[in-house]
Amino acid sequence: MAQLRPKIVKLAKMVGGIAGVMNKIDENAPEYYSLECVVSDEQADVALTMGLRKPRTVEYVSKKCGKSLEETHKILMELAKIGVCKAWHEDGQELFWVNIFAPGMLEMMVNNREQLEKYPQIGKAFEEYTRTRLAPMTPMLPEGMAMMRVIPVESAIENIPGVQPWEKLSHYLDKYDKFSVSDCSCRAARRHLDEGCGHLEHDLCIQMGSGAEYYINTGRAREITREEAKEIIHKAEEMGLMHEMPHTEECGEAFALCNCCGCSCFSMRIASMFKTPDAIRSNFCAEVNTANCVACGQCVENCPVNAIQLGQRLCAKEPLPEKKERTVRDHVWGKKNWNVDYRENRKDVTEEGTSPCKTACPAHIAVQGYIKLASQGRYKEALELIKKENPFPAVCGRICPHGCESECTRGDIDEPIAIDEIKKFIADQELDSRNRFVPEKRHEYGKKIAVVGAGPAGLSCAYYLAIDGYAVTVFEKQEKLGGMLTLGIPAFRLEKNVVDAEIDILREMGVAFKTGIEVGKDLTLDELRNQGYEAFYLAIGAQGGRFLGVEGEDANGVITGVKFLRDVNLGKDIKLSGKAIVIGGGNVAIDVARTATRTGASEVSMFCLEGREEMPALKEEIQETLEEGISIENGWGPKRILTENGKVTGVEFKKCVSVFNEEGRFAPTYDESNTIVVEAQTVLLSIGQSIEWGELLEGSKVELNPNRTVKADVHTYQTAQEDVFVGGDAYTGPKFAIHAIAAGKEAAISIHRYVQPGQSLTYGRDRREYHAFDKNNVVVDGFDNTPRQQVGHNPAAKNSFKDDRLTFTEEQMKKETERCLGCGAAQVDEYMCVGCGQCTTKCKFDAIHLVRKYDNTPDTYEKLPMKMAANAVKRAGKIVATGVKEMGKN
Repeated sequence: MAQLRPKIVKLAKMVGGIAGVMNKIDENAPEYYSLECVVSDEQADVALTMGLRKPRTVEYVSKKCGKSLEETHKILMELAKIGVCKAWHEDGQELFWVNIFAPGMLEMMVNNREQLEKYPQIGKAFEEYTRTRLAPMTPMLPEGMAMMRVIPVESAIENIPGVQPWEKLSHYLDKYDKFSVSDCSCRAARRHLDEGCGHLEHDLCIQMGSGAEYYINTGRAREITREEAKEIIHKAEEMGLMHEMPHTEECGEAFALCNCCGCSCFSMRIASMFKTPDAIRSNFCAEVNTANCVACGQCVENCPVNAIQLGQRLCAKEPLPEKKERTVRDHVWGKKNWNVDYRENRKDVTEEGTSPCKTACPAHIAVQGYIKLASQGRYKEALELIKKENPFPAVCGRICPHGCESECTRGDIDEPIAIDEIKKFIADQELDSRNRFVPEKRHEYGKKIAVVGAGPAGLSCAYYLAIDGYAVTVFEKQEKLGGMLTLGIPAFRLEKNVVDAEIDILREMGVAFKTGIEVGKDLTLDELRNQGYEAFYLAIGAQGGRFLGVEGEDANGVITGVKFLRDVNLGKDIKLSGKAIVIGGGNVAIDVARTATRTGASEVSMFCLEGREEMPALKEEIQETLEEGISIENGWGPKRILTENGKVTGVEFKKCVSVFNEEGRFAPTYDESNTIVVEAQTVLLSIGQSIEWGELLEGSKVELNPNRTVKADVHTYQTAQEDVFVGGDAYTGPKFAIHAIAAGKEAAISIHRYVQPGQSLTYGRDRREYHAFDKNNVVVDGFDNTPRQQVGHNPAAKNSFKDDRLTFTEEQMKKETERCLGCGAAQVDEYMCVGCGQCTTKCKFDAIHLVRKYDNTPDTYEKLPMKMAANAVKRAGKIVATGVKEMGKN
């Protein structure tokens, strides 16, 4: 074990300040090991002569340390380069000072990029010091008196009376003339620990005045103008970041402005992990206007401390008992009170639950939100809100199984809101290229990403990666883009110009498409790696059909439903004749049967194992099928396919007695003595889909399940081959497009984190775990009885390959939006809210504002011990009083 260096120990004790006064300094102390690797004994001697937080001239230090002016200046500049002291000019003099370890010295040491790369233990020390040294301090800090403090988004407080100049960002921007921008030191340290949260560090934190001079002169930052500083602040707010400043100087003085995220910032950890938000809070708190709130969730997703969650707006018959949370204000506080896993256990929904529509949607689209925007004629904003979760609203408005409608609370009164029809109306506005919503790029990351498969999962992933400026190429083995949207769904349900219009938006965003290329066969993953692609998203879908395993299924005239639909959609000359039998009872079987009538079959019959109520196909699609003269025969399974001279002549069916066993698993049983024979010239098998990997996975570490879906992490979609991610049907097996779209977005988040150095795939990630409130416990009396609007049909398109369903008129759409009960609303935990105002920048409904709740003025670092002592006495009294009260209740 190396012997401790006494001068480094002494310097470590000095810069530890209040936070380090009670701590032992040994080789494992963050103060020691971060300084020991870069500071010589001679440099430590010079720093010690300066004292803590005292501006010193070269002459003063030279006299104190007994060195020449030239030698002293050389060492001071070395210390400035390291980050041990700050150097600047004031009133014609060059000044130097040694700051406290954090905030101060550690940030400066971390912001020396070359030094951090060479000595990553400096980043480790930053994380450890701000965790271990601040933990015992935070319960004692008075409100708003920590060394870092939240500064609200200025637009959130501009109309509040009595706002002090020092509470406004503009005060500091107007006060100083010199500005610079550097990397975020917290995120840089996290990156070196492989603990990044996906928020990257580059060009985000601003220095002002003497801070800017020092950072520019030592190569830590680049100089910017005041206007550029304002643009960076605005961009940070758009990214969901909030603002903090060191508050260690006289009120109204500051030399840095941090644009922070709650998932990596070491100061924000005081609120999120230690659960002592009082220490860093501003004087303001968020407050929800429930009458305006539509539970869109934007405030929830952007709150840095998880102080806002979605709850219930409708009155409860029996409200849940209020759960009183303990706080540091009146309880003894220790590790048992912390939220150690705050970076991974973020909650979006209160215990009581929130609106069923948002919960039921696999993508958790803000249904209430876009309905409200549509009702106000704000169609482009409604599109923007939908596309935060779903880039293909026009497609989904036509084919989504609308689980949101099935769960709609309005359905308990009369009929559910026609959510999909409202979405379809909104989305159809941008089928005209002049009205398209094309999202602005947030970044220009530029790294090359390959997406294999141009179906809904692959396209969704490409869309969200393109927003971040990645160079995305989508490889598709077919000549047409869209996957099952284009090739597996008939045009009378989803006209191909609708799919093409939404794919065109991806082209405008810079996504490249290469069709007719089968990755694995024409081009391998390794070859793509050699071309510079850094990650891969496999979204090939379940594009193959399944056979029955019965006699005669290899005869001419037996076709899988998936192949039949693909050939028709590819424009092949498919002409059926005579009678056709479709075997299967799902939505694909319905599409196959209806397509068969349009390609020449004289009579089409469907046979399935399930009873009518058990059929997996949607009820409205079953009804449309019956209306087209297609018969549905329930409770029959194929025994064998009859053939003559190698051609189909019919099918022998056996009676299905039950489909599921007692455990609810698919295990059909039959009455073998009860059979029928049905004549047919074509048999279309629609009993499921298979995944055809071809040569794609050859040579990779990707592992398959027995059903040939890929094994991957349930949250990140990363496979056993770390640069390969998977999603859609290739991961889940056949599901609906909306499931694939939701998976594509999550994969994009994972891929972004994977290709950026030092980022965790899970830290700071929203798990998006939603649950609905108990609909049996809400009051729904007193609402109007306006009937659900009905979609008309175009008789000229009936029984053709054109979609005969019309879109709502604007009048119909607005009438339908009025039926929404507005079930959910955001709720603020006033104690956890730090008053940053980020929530107000994301709300489109004037539903959340900051209000003044506190009246604290920050003071100098030197006065903090006295304020902590006074607060400790006050808090001790509250703890005693609370203890007595709780004992009385027991």
